[in-house]
Amino acid sequence: MKKKFSVLVLGLTLLIAFQAGSVFASSEMVGIISKVEGTKYRYGGTTTKGFDCSGFTGYVFAKMNIDLPRVSRDQATIGTKVAKADLQPGDLVFFDTSGKNNGGITHVGIYVGDGEFAHASTSRGVTFEKLDSSYYKNRFVTARRVMDEKEFALYTQEA
Repeated sequence: MKKKFSVLVLGLTLLIAFQAGSVFASSEMVGIISKVEGTKYRYGGTTTKGFDCSGFTGYVFAKMNIDLPRVSRDQATIGTKVAKADLQPGDLVFFDTSGKNNGGITHVGIYVGDGEFAHASTSRGVTFEKLDSSYYKNRFVTARRVMDEKEFALYTQEA
């Protein structure tokens, strides 16, 4: 009986932890992203036939009536700079994936909360990834907040 109770408590704990970790799982923004999850990577792509990283971010934000510049290095110049520790869902996150790690912007994604971002991966297409994954952790360059408070409340709050 003790073992069954322990398993039940563990199961409920995991369920509650999972629910808390996915606060934004039903937000409009994550819904838009989820609809294109798995879409293949296409250099220069801006449609559901294929996305590159900035084409993906531009597509998602266009669905939220927010215009972004076409390329990641230009997207990194708009909005307000945000510290990595202060990220909120909807912030753009930028990386140097050139292999040079000189701080140049070569990749962009959208922070979705709980330490994760969505992006168009060259190998997996549109996917979700941990910011502190072994690949992206040391390639993070900066983040920008492009949504105002009204847009944030409208698109990133739990539905």
